[in-house]
Amino acid sequence: MNTLLTFKHLETPDAVHAAYAVMKELRPHLASAEAFVEQVEAQRKESYRLLGAFDGERLLGLAGYRHVTNLLYGRFVYVDDLVVAADNKRGGAGSQLLNEVKAIARESGCANFVLDTGLHMPLAQRFYFRNGLLAKGMHFVEPLTTSREASR
Repeated sequence: MNTLLTFKHLETPDAVHAAYAVMKELRPHLASAEAFVEQVEAQRKESYRLLGAFDGERLLGLAGYRHVTNLLYGRFVYVDDLVVAADNKRGGAGSQLLNEVKAIARESGCANFVLDTGLHMPLAQRFYFRNGLLAKGMHFVEPLTTSREASR
C-alpha cells in the first residue's frame, strides 16, 4: 500500500508511553509502559532518539537510534530498534522509516549507518538486504549478570 508517512521524534514521556504497544512487539521483555518510558529516558543520556512513523495520528512504526563515533566506522548512526506494527507489515512503513533514519545520518555528516539483527530473524535480514544494508560482521554477547541481579 505504500502510504506516504510523516515522521516525528517522540520527545515527551507521554509520547513514548503511547508508543509502548508498538515497541513491545519488538521488545516483548519490556514489563510495562512506565518501564519503557524510564528506559528511553535513561538512553537519551547516551544520545538515543525515538522516531515515530505516522499515518495521520496513527503510529505505524518506531526507530530508536543514536549517533556514535568509534575507530571502526568513524561517526555513524546506530539503530537500536526498528519495528513496524504487526498489522502494517508489508505496507512500506519499514522502508520509509529506515530511509528517514538514513537521511538523518547523512544530514548530520555520518560516514556509516549500522544496525544489528538476530541470526534467528531471516525475514529481518532479507528486509535489510533489500534496503541496501550489507552484513559486515557478527555481534557477540556475553551476559555479565543474571536477570535477577539486573532487576535489583
